[in-house]
Amino acid sequence: MIESLYNFDIALFLKIHKGLSNGFFDWLMPLVRNRYFWSPLYLFIIVFCFREYKKGGWYIIGGVLLTFALGDLVSSRLIKPFVARLRPCNDLNLANEIIHRVPCGTGYSFPSAHATNHFGIAIFLIMVFYPKWKPILPLGLAWAFIISFAQIYVGVHYPLDTVAGAALGTTVGFVVSAIYKKTQVTAI
Repeated sequence: MIESLYNFDIALFLKIHKGLSNGFFDWLMPLVRNRYFWSPLYLFIIVFCFREYKKGGWYIIGGVLLTFALGDLVSSRLIKPFVARLRPCNDLNLANEIIHRVPCGTGYSFPSAHATNHFGIAIFLIMVFYPKWKPILPLGLAWAFIISFAQIYVGVHYPLDTVAGAALGTTVGFVVSAIYKKTQVTAI
């Protein structure tokens, strides 16, 4: 069972990493996974929260930061060292298959912290803003998905790394949004 899951993960990784290879994705996906690429979005969220919700904006931004911190702590500090799965770009069995689009990094692969953090933030923001702004649901999920997909495309994560990260991030986002809603000072 585990071996067939492992083989499926590698086969799907290669279909995405090599099979979807094209010049446009080779340009776009390294950008999409870069933390600085999304800086304007993060700045917009901060300004929007403070402008629209004044003091309540602090609580929303605090929730985003708590979601990020918890997701990163659990994925990077607890699970990754325990599982100790090599990144595909560091796996010697895949050395001849990897297209080096970004530096590989030395950390472990499972789960994807990018997927954890971005799904966590997306779910938190969806839970906070969905009652007043329905488009946040598809936009938030698409944003988290494209970042997670980019991790596979550039060769630093297997598909199951991102699926596990998405599930962990979703859980963290729901938990923090529940805490936020229980402690919320200003109704949104």
